[in-house]
Amino acid sequence: MLVRHGLSSFNLEQRFQGRDDLSSLIEEGARQARATGSALADLPLTAAYSSPLSRARDTTALVLERQPEPLQPRFDDDLLEIDLAPWSGLQRSEVRHNDPEQERIWRQAPDTLELRRKDGTPYRPLPELMEQAQRFLDRLLDLHGAALERSGQATVLVVAHNAILRCLVLAALGLPASAFRRLRLDNASISVLNLERDGHGRCQVQIESLNGTSHLGEPLPPAGAGPRLLLVRHGETDWNREGRFQGQIDIPLNANGLAQAEAARAFLAAVPMQRAYTSSMARPRQTAERILLDHPGVPLTSTTGLLEIGHGLWEGRLEQEIAETWPELLGDWKREPHTVQMPQGETVQNVWDRSLATWQRIACSLDPTETALVVAHDAVNKTILCALLGLGPEAIWSIKQGNGGVTVVDYPNGAEAMPVLTCMNLTSHLGGVLDRTAAGAL
Repeated sequence: MLVRHGLSSFNLEQRFQGRDDLSSLIEEGARQARATGSALADLPLTAAYSSPLSRARDTTALVLERQPEPLQPRFDDDLLEIDLAPWSGLQRSEVRHNDPEQERIWRQAPDTLELRRKDGTPYRPLPELMEQAQRFLDRLLDLHGAALERSGQATVLVVAHNAILRCLVLAALGLPASAFRRLRLDNASISVLNLERDGHGRCQVQIESLNGTSHLGEPLPPAGAGPRLLLVRHGETDWNREGRFQGQIDIPLNANGLAQAEAARAFLAAVPMQRAYTSSMARPRQTAERILLDHPGVPLTSTTGLLEIGHGLWEGRLEQEIAETWPELLGDWKREPHTVQMPQGETVQNVWDRSLATWQRIACSLDPTETALVVAHDAVNKTILCALLGLGPEAIWSIKQGNGGVTVVDYPNGAEAMPVLTCMNLTSHLGGVLDRTAAGAL
């Protein structure tokens, strides 16, 4: 459970904070921290870790006030914020004026930024922070591996800062520092990562949700410049509930799926939309139509480019039925999905190619001030999000997409430039921080 500290004095004044302890929580930041504590109150924590800097320490204390049992946080120097010592305390406008080239590099290619310490020694802040994040991640898995083996679950709170938390996500996914600007983490946001070690000792991660802020009073993080896309997975079907592979069989929403679509409608009611797109199948179309009831006049376009993966002969079957006939292929699907050709069906690469092409056409068609709703399927959404993060088709299990979950992708520099995953798989409108929707059978 990753939580960024609440709004600080330097955040408010748009100053670089870095790892100097010159900034503190303001009243609004304390309110955010308490709201985060309330959102997590029904999730008993195994352990809590915090950056030792005061803005994180104070956030941690306020979050833990709502825990049912007292819990003492552990303060870890590997959760310190990025070291931007030459800029610490300066307003962003000052740095832009005094050191325009370095400030441009920080915005556009932060992994290449080189600064100098007080003794004149050059260093690269972001690669150093990535190493720091990997150390913390390795230690976290070592410390809590036994709890995972005993109970299958250990819920750990980590409270820290914008840059180090982004680096933790990148390190868990095996992504390089160059992907730093693809993520966004707002003050007091909640992100949920499911971590474990595989048989070779490597970290396996599933991002359950990213940058949830609805507990702070607004459904989505505020939009900036550039087009915005809202990616939603359809509501539940009976086959999702039963764990059947449905693929391109046109199963409609069940009663719970319609309720999830209605909850997504309420969640997004105040969010401006100018366009909407859906897979041509019934379950995403029904979901989109419900959401658009609060957005009259927004045109809904159906496209086959967003069709779910074709499972071929697996469609309509339960996993245990598939295991009886295709045990090796099913095992490969779970371990290395990108290597599997479905019997008389598709590959992940097939879905990747058509869903990404469709997504990019939609993004490029939007004006800078427009927001579009896109409603599709589990595999489709996963391939799109893997591509936007810089992952490959082999990583689809690293992304979770719950029925009725909402993801936001922004293009601050236009659709041809790097996208920003603003938030992912938000399901708070369906009840709580964790995604409790049906797992489905993908």
